[in-house]
Amino acid sequence: MTSKEGLPPTIFTETSAYSLAFVAVVGAVAWISSKTLLPKTARRQDKIAWIWLAFDAMIHFTFEGSFLYLSTFGRQVVISSGPFAELWKEYARADARWGVSDPTVVSLEILTVLGVGPLCCLVLYQLAKDDPARHYWIVVLSTAELYGGFMTFGPEWLTGSAALNTSNFLYLWVYLFFMNILWVFIPLWLMYDSYGYIAKSLRFYQASARVKKK
Repeated sequence: MTSKEGLPPTIFTETSAYSLAFVAVVGAVAWISSKTLLPKTARRQDKIAWIWLAFDAMIHFTFEGSFLYLSTFGRQVVISSGPFAELWKEYARADARWGVSDPTVVSLEILTVLGVGPLCCLVLYQLAKDDPARHYWIVVLSTAELYGGFMTFGPEWLTGSAALNTSNFLYLWVYLFFMNILWVFIPLWLMYDSYGYIAKSLRFYQASARVKKK
């Protein structure tokens, strides 16, 4: 398809730039917050976890929260207006389901915005207090993120990916791949780190209890 002037359609638009800039700003705020709110003695792993969870929470509340508003009570992204509507229309060019209030996607976003977002904030609070109980909630949170990601794309893959537009680099590798794979690899790493902490603590407790019995 070409434009009226006979030129190929523009893929990377002004809205594309705004969308990516928004994500970059959220990431920068998350990094700055780690410098100001985390204890200076925090482990490197905890600093990475803070940056991710702060980023995660802000994305859930702002970006995905706006999608939820635009996709409930009869509203749809494709017939809405405003800055966030334009951002979601841009993403819907890669995954059409986000423009038409797909019930599976909306259902997952209800859980994400109202459940996962607050859970991120709980873990951030526990990180700031150096509360080891965070490791349990990190496992719960990461499991929810992985399940949500699978249920977002699993049904689409099984039905032939009709809603996905993989015709160019921006849509396939930036919007569909990069913007979603982060919610696979980072939760897996967080679960691995927390599993190690929990397992080590329980083994130490078990060994101590056995010594006391002797």
